[in-house]
Amino acid sequence: MPDSVSHSPSGSESRAQSQSHRTVLVTGATGTTGGRLVARLAALGCEVRAASRRATPVGGARPVRFDWYDPATHAEALHGADGIYLVPPVGDRDPATVVLPFLERARAAGVRRVVLLSSSAIARGGPAVGQVHDALPGLFEEWAVLRPSWFMQNFGGEHAHARSIREDGVIATATGDGRVGFVDAADIAAVAAHALTDRRAPCTDLVLTGPEALSYDTVAAVLTRVTGRPVIHRRLSHEQFRDRLATGIPEEFAALLADLDRSIAAGSEDRTTDTVERVTGRPPRGFLTYAREELA
Repeated sequence: MPDSVSHSPSGSESRAQSQSHRTVLVTGATGTTGGRLVARLAALGCEVRAASRRATPVGGARPVRFDWYDPATHAEALHGADGIYLVPPVGDRDPATVVLPFLERARAAGVRRVVLLSSSAIARGGPAVGQVHDALPGLFEEWAVLRPSWFMQNFGGEHAHARSIREDGVIATATGDGRVGFVDAADIAAVAAHALTDRRAPCTDLVLTGPEALSYDTVAAVLTRVTGRPVIHRRLSHEQFRDRLATGIPEEFAALLADLDRSIAAGSEDRTTDTVERVTGRPPRGFLTYAREELA
């Protein structure tokens, strides 16, 4: 899939074409990108429905109970919505089973535009969310698929990397010397806001990265410099990493994540794109800036 698409509007053009008076359902509204997107959409004047299992208030959005595995919660969430930010169920290796019937229902309810959160590691037609990506253009005339690289926020909060950094000063991966174009979740949310509200939908997939591709050795060195605490990158084999993950998550999901690390070691994520700047009109935040502003 292409990393940049020439027919997408520039940041200045798309801002001029913005349609702010939308009603947008944000699934995963309490998550890493969803919470940031809710705030952006509200600032643009959208009516935002923040969907989560417990109908948790997020910013000034209207909270609504939503559970992928409970279709009884879907009708209220969809009522009156014309756009959806779609975050598939986390950890489900076959999300299409629940997501595609929901999208059929959304189309019947009058939803016009859907922006799907996928991954740079999963192309259209690939496993898991790749199947949802493949079906989306046949369901909606207005759509976009965001395919971000790994999140900078994985090194903060309650992510496994963040916990191991705090507890042991270690980042454990099976990526070897592989490099990743880590991207800030705020930049993902900014692109999502444009994709949902610009007059013209992207109708393509958008690969999102930060401004540089970094190895985990380099990430560890940056964190050491910024926090003043020694952080090292511990290199594990594919099997060691899989077994480490499987102590806290289902074995199948652990195997999938270990496979992704092996792909990184082979160079699959060693790239950067201009998509964030092209869509938003400003460059993406770099990892050193993120670490200084949020982790120091």
